Amino acid sequence: MPLSKLREFLDSHNIKYLVISHSIAYTAQGIAGLVHVSGKKLAKTVIVKMDGVLAMAVVPASLHVDLSLLRSVAGADAVELATEREFTDAFPDCETGAMPPFGNLYDMPVYVDSSLAEHEEITFTAGTHRELVRLAWADVVRLVDPQIVNLVGKHEKDPIRTLRRAS
Repeated sequence: MPLSKLREFLDSHNIKYLVISHSIAYTAQGIAGLVHVSGKKLAKTVIVKMDGVLAMAVVPASLHVDLSLLRSVAGADAVELATEREFTDAFPDCETGAMPPFGNLYDMPVYVDSSLAEHEEITFTAGTHRELVRLAWADVVRLVDPQIVNLVGKHEKDPIRTLRRAS
């Protein structure tokens, strides 16, 4: 069962979380509507290749990753969306397209759009197209240690200046 790896990890760190079950849905915006969560508060995990290495880019469900912005903030030469074929094997416990933003469980760097850090909680797919997990943003920062950057091109600040390690 896909949720078990994430759940075991959260339980082993004594993290409080909520599992939200819903009927099957495949798009982040579809899930947001189904569970009545704003697309700005539901995080979607997008798998990218940065200089040929898989990484996670996490953005609000209502927005898209700006690949040129990610390339700039990450200092990569090339960034492109990974194909399902390229990343499916990296997530043996997840349904394709339902990866949680816990790159530390899959040996991948995680880049999170800074707008998600504005909320006290984060909600995301939990390895299936039928379940979400909601937990405190501070717990994600502590457990995942993501790079918090501007990923969607909507921020006015210079993305290089705002690149920082989560603390």
